[in-house]
Amino acid sequence: MQHQKILILDFGSQVTQLIARRVREAHVFCEVHPCDVSDDWIRDYAKDGNLKGIILSGSHASIYEETTDKAPQVVFELGIPVLGICYGMQAMAHQLGGKVESGHKREFGHADVRARGHTALLKDIADFTTPEGQGMLTVWMSHGDKVTEMPPGFKIMASTSSCPIAGIADEERRFYGVQFHPEVTHTRQGAAILNRFVLGICGTRPDWVMGDYISEAVEKIRQQVGDEEVILGLSGGVDSSVAAALIHRAIGDQLTCVFVDHGLLRLNEGDMVMEMFVGKLHAKVIRVDAAEQFLGHLAGVSDPEAKRKIIGREFVEVFKAEAARLKAGLDGAYKGAKWLAQGTIYPDVIESGGAKSKKAVSIKSHHNVGGLPEQLGLKLLEPLRELFKDEVRELGVALGLPHDMVYRHPFPGPGLGVRILGEVKKDYADLLRRADAIFIEELRNFKDAETGKTWYDLTSQAFTVFLPVKSVGVMGDGRTYEYVVALRAVQTSDFMTADWAELPYALLKKVSGRIINEVRGINRVTYDVSSKPPATIEWE
Repeated sequence: MQHQKILILDFGSQVTQLIARRVREAHVFCEVHPCDVSDDWIRDYAKDGNLKGIILSGSHASIYEETTDKAPQVVFELGIPVLGICYGMQAMAHQLGGKVESGHKREFGHADVRARGHTALLKDIADFTTPEGQGMLTVWMSHGDKVTEMPPGFKIMASTSSCPIAGIADEERRFYGVQFHPEVTHTRQGAAILNRFVLGICGTRPDWVMGDYISEAVEKIRQQVGDEEVILGLSGGVDSSVAAALIHRAIGDQLTCVFVDHGLLRLNEGDMVMEMFVGKLHAKVIRVDAAEQFLGHLAGVSDPEAKRKIIGREFVEVFKAEAARLKAGLDGAYKGAKWLAQGTIYPDVIESGGAKSKKAVSIKSHHNVGGLPEQLGLKLLEPLRELFKDEVRELGVALGLPHDMVYRHPFPGPGLGVRILGEVKKDYADLLRRADAIFIEELRNFKDAETGKTWYDLTSQAFTVFLPVKSVGVMGDGRTYEYVVALRAVQTSDFMTADWAELPYALLKKVSGRIINEVRGINRVTYDVSSKPPATIEWE
């Protein structure tokens, strides 16, 4: 099926992928590509007639600097709607004959914007109305530069007291720019504004639906793979599990899953993975116990990035060994594996691409995007690489996977390796596994009186972190000198920003008491009350 689409050109903003998520939430397909693609590339991208609009992202740069990226000029020549966001608006203004300057007063955070001019983009969209009858929007600003002169043909669409030109519009050419960020949840009407642009102004057909996507994806996998065999690295996480279920739906026994138990999984997780995929889905799964291999290479290593790279490297080594065994038929399985399947999702692709192009600052590496296929001598199959996490979950439910499995909280690829601060040791992992299981169990048991939901469902991600420090305690009449763990629970809609969850004291008291009493070796429990930003969700 040929979907109508929106092209998002990325100038290096850390929240560019939020634009794509908001567009996808309107059931419209979109893709993110670097801003420095050529005019010819964009013409080729648009030649099938399905490109309905272009969005220019934000950036940390200043458009008036000679070395700064500009939008490909063809963007303004295709005759389709264009929306510039923050830096994207400044690029539009600068390139079409306006003027952008460094502002005397920077705007970061909440702002109230007056909507002006009854443009197609903002008409009848407001958070509140002033006594004078002016429609106002509560938005999120993040800029130092500002447009001081509009290009010919544009009019003011929005303004604030410190930013008189906070939105511009050329209705005839359907060009719009906003200085604020409609993609973040802090802009209350952000989704409505983006929906207005994508569905109303661009007239894009909302046909991107996960239930319908299954048949498309299954057919695509069958065409790619044919009668060849596929190996999939099954971690037990949401992404690899949904990828496995989707590929199994498409090609059945042509798929063999390799489940690597690296010794850094959650409590009893390995057994649960085998029960689901072998016992219920009847998929072929080879379980590899590689705990000693992984922990041996991690000994003495404390740097988070070094740990991630070691774990990624050892996954490659395990897959090399298993691929060789499968090709030789040493396990009584098929011969001649030609494909490696991965649960890569779209944020991995965007972030890795941004790091490679240096458009965005790299926060952390992703072990599942890179040179695996070349090292293994296999072709790459990534059936989820166009999907965001929420779309992957929807797809998993549509495929019949259990709701509890699909909506489990995110778990990092390196597992507990990045939830143990500093050096990773087996006894640390054993302590952390038990403490974390208690925390998750109590979150599932404890219900909020007002909503009736469990606190596991009310939090977006919750986990325990092992701190490699000891503290003095007292148990009975004796002195203890044991380890400390930190509980972490956050609430977020997009994982780009997150607030720490205000868990009930009674719940925290129950969790702390159980961990200290039941996990010998831990005598102190703390709770992390930092939000993202400035902190990240994971500690490493």
